[in-house]
Amino acid sequence: MTEMVVRDGGKAPRMGEAGTVWRVAGPVVVATGLRDARLYNVVFVGEERLPGEVIRLDGERVTVQVYEETSGIRVGEPVEDTGAPLQVELGPGLLGGIYDGTQRPLPEMAAKDGDPFGAPTIGRGISLPAVDRTKEWDFVPSVEVGDNVVPGDVLGTVEETTALTHKVLVPPGVSGAVSEVKAGPARVEDPVAFVDGTPVTMLRRWAVREPRPVARKLDPDVPLITGQRIVDTLFPVARGGSATIPGGFGTGKTVLEQSLAKYSEADVVVYVGCGERGNELTEVLEEFPELTDPKTGAPLMQRTILIANTSNMPVAAREASIYTGITIAEFFRDQGYDVAIMADSTSRWGEALREVSGRLEEMPAEEGYPAYLATRIAEFYERAGSVVCLGSDGREGSVTVVGAVSPPGGDFSEPITQYSLRLAGTFWALDTSLARSRHFPAINWGTSYTLYELDEWFEREVKIGWAEGRAWARDLLQQERTLLEIVQLLGADALVPPQRVVLATGRLLREDFLQQSAFDDVDAYCSPEKQFHMLRVIRAAHRGIEEAVGREVAVETSSAVPAVAEIARMKYWPDGEVEERANDLIARLTREMGERE
Repeated sequence: MTEMVVRDGGKAPRMGEAGTVWRVAGPVVVATGLRDARLYNVVFVGEERLPGEVIRLDGERVTVQVYEETSGIRVGEPVEDTGAPLQVELGPGLLGGIYDGTQRPLPEMAAKDGDPFGAPTIGRGISLPAVDRTKEWDFVPSVEVGDNVVPGDVLGTVEETTALTHKVLVPPGVSGAVSEVKAGPARVEDPVAFVDGTPVTMLRRWAVREPRPVARKLDPDVPLITGQRIVDTLFPVARGGSATIPGGFGTGKTVLEQSLAKYSEADVVVYVGCGERGNELTEVLEEFPELTDPKTGAPLMQRTILIANTSNMPVAAREASIYTGITIAEFFRDQGYDVAIMADSTSRWGEALREVSGRLEEMPAEEGYPAYLATRIAEFYERAGSVVCLGSDGREGSVTVVGAVSPPGGDFSEPITQYSLRLAGTFWALDTSLARSRHFPAINWGTSYTLYELDEWFEREVKIGWAEGRAWARDLLQQERTLLEIVQLLGADALVPPQRVVLATGRLLREDFLQQSAFDDVDAYCSPEKQFHMLRVIRAAHRGIEEAVGREVAVETSSAVPAVAEIARMKYWPDGEVEERANDLIARLTREMGERE
């Protein structure tokens, strides 16, 4: 596919033929008279020109799902075909933006016509450009006249924010000699270079359902560091991989996704609030602009894009929001950046598919979802990946997908959870009982898993011994899980001292390592090195209690030494002092436990 800038210089697609409304059923409109309409073309419906998308062709009748509320639309009103599919605008100015599901800028909409979240004052059919056409950017060329370039080569750069440099690339389908290049201030629609006579601007358009091309995919062998101890240590996700977070109401899906968005080591974060409650998205929109990026010290919004589609917004736009987010993520991946996209939640997306499918009178499959649900979810997750980008410089980029799932009643056997489980490489299962006991993140370490083999990277880049410590922690938690079942049946008196050691250490692991506060300034993020040393201290405590039991010292006695109480305060250690403090605490544990008789 060729980017639209190649054909039209970044201008909006020309209008095609016109038809009329024949039937209206909620967000689904049937039109006639659009003989040349194609599947997924964007059309404008009614006198108010409400945007919609062609989803079915049946003889002379064209079925359209409208991205706006359709109340008031009458039979006979005009329907105009744009002749192009749903596209997003790509270029400098996206970072820090807040958009709806079809990439309309919400702050500009609010300034123009009131509240963008469904208040009665907002008008329908508002069409605003996603990328500012008036702002000038200082374009710095990376090529000279006469240079031969191929698709994906860097023509120049723009300082989009202090946190990221925007790279202007040769569009797919364009190659040859650079005949002209213009340095200095330019608007996004101004040509900054000519390649073989073709003008190239900074503004691009791309159809959201079409994956952007890459040179080749890479193996997912580098982790995406999130700063969450249970994730990075026990169930890491690869950079360019995919993860799913299923959990019932109140288990902390949104808070976990927000923590990943704030602290994961990605160059760009795309957060898609798909059908979530308005108050939750309001918190995101108010909090993110005030956060400081721990990597650069600049505002976090300088490398973040928010796509807000609340549950009271039109259902069709909810279905489009996922594609809008993943396409924007691929655009920054192609520049050689690591991008993380947080989709909260794919269940609301699936519900939108089900609602539209029902209005189309399609044959329902399991639990009323359309038969193509699995295919649509797969299309989304398959767009994740670590890749070699187009271009002659061999740069690499990645898109990591993290999708939250909200199964009704916390039932993981429902279709969306099961399909996501088969497709994602990492499964973080949120547990209602953990959430009720105030254990957060409420990731169940007994049912969660990761398919990515990343121990080699951690051994090489963090500390030797990482894999051994991780294996020890997972084994001990599994032993504790089994012993707790025995305790529930027979009581703690049925356990022998070595088994009580496992319970004592398991409690330390759960309460002082796996638990992590997303609202504490220090504990919200934990570096891999700090995680390693925290786990090393807990292993030392385990050895000390075991040795004390060998001397016939009661488990309760050895685990009550003052140094054990210090383990709970490890999470507040400053990063620069972790190793020294860990060594001191291990020495104290050894000394104090050795003194207990």
